[in-house]
Amino acid sequence: MGWWFRIPLWQRVVGALVLGVLTGFLWGPEAASLKWIGDFFIKAVKMLVVPLIFFSLVSGVAAIGDLRKLGKVGGRAMLLFVVTGQIAVWLGLGLGTVLQPGVGVDTSAIERGPVPEPNATGWTDMILSIVPESPVQVMADVQVLPLIVFALLVGIGILMAKEEGTPVAKIFDSGAIIMQKVTMLVMELTPFGVFALMAWVAGVLGMEALQSLAQLVGLNYLGCLLIIFGLYPLMIRLLAKVPVIGFFRGMIDAMAVSYSTASSNATLPVTLRCAQRNLGVSPSVSSFVISLGATINMNGTAMYLGLATLFGAQIFGVDLSLADYIMISVTATLGAIGAAGIPGAGLIMMALVFGSVGVPLETIAFVAGVDRIMDMMRTTTNVTGDAAVAVTVASMTGELNVEELVSADDV
Repeated sequence: MGWWFRIPLWQRVVGALVLGVLTGFLWGPEAASLKWIGDFFIKAVKMLVVPLIFFSLVSGVAAIGDLRKLGKVGGRAMLLFVVTGQIAVWLGLGLGTVLQPGVGVDTSAIERGPVPEPNATGWTDMILSIVPESPVQVMADVQVLPLIVFALLVGIGILMAKEEGTPVAKIFDSGAIIMQKVTMLVMELTPFGVFALMAWVAGVLGMEALQSLAQLVGLNYLGCLLIIFGLYPLMIRLLAKVPVIGFFRGMIDAMAVSYSTASSNATLPVTLRCAQRNLGVSPSVSSFVISLGATINMNGTAMYLGLATLFGAQIFGVDLSLADYIMISVTATLGAIGAAGIPGAGLIMMALVFGSVGVPLETIAFVAGVDRIMDMMRTTTNVTGDAAVAVTVASMTGELNVEELVSADDV
């Protein structure tokens, strides 16, 4: 079996996707007998939701450290992370609303489980619902906003405790790392889950479903490209006031590694090297901003969570109000923050966002077969965003060697 693990995971997933589609077309509706394998994979993914987001969010907030000591660097980095995350998720919502990739799919053959009840849409009810009466019950019921709020409060409490909170911070750091390792183990099941789910989609739901998935993949790439070559250049040119072409030339190595690995964490050393050697960002700024960004700056993931939620609502006929859109923007941004920088993390966060507006969780099974292909592009978007924020903050605080970045432009 050693040969199996020597093949990169993304290649195994793509091979399983193609084989699954062929099996579905050849076997027809009988391919439904394979779906239990995909359901097993989805259940394993759902198992990770609460512990992964709880440990990752607490660890991410605690990693911010003392913002007063970090001063301008920390405050500006956090502001840029939040603003770009919101722009990204609303871009995904816009693409999904205008182009409607999920319209026209016949889902009558899908056995739907109980639909998660959406959060209260009244503003007072919504505000009250974010306060967890029982954190344990919130975790057991996988309630979205109360879980996130409680995790953020624990992280803030660790920061306020300072030295006394350090031992607890280390526990959550260790917990986050452990959950990342567990997630990587579960992701080894991806080729088998993808094969079964794509065979089911092709055999039972037919060509219309595959066309909708192809549209979803295309919109995922379009959204990511708009962020990379639209949003980031504006930030680099208008805020950092440095050459855009030099930035992309200096980041080409990190972008290539991130696309092949689909992991922000695995790309982190390459991103740091590119930022410091090619872009001229000082070690102090790059180490803090890019390391923090690998944990909480997931613009590609935020965009996709908004897009995928609308896709699920469209294929299952769920009507969404303006309040639902706002709820999606909040949960998708916070869910992206809680998504670990490892392959498949966005797939895990879907359960949180879908549950917030009543989108059936069967959507996860529907899109899981093509998630890896989209995850590669989302990760490239995330990693590029980490460097763009680092360059912008470094320029604002006088920690950028412009000559090095300009020399990258002349290569």
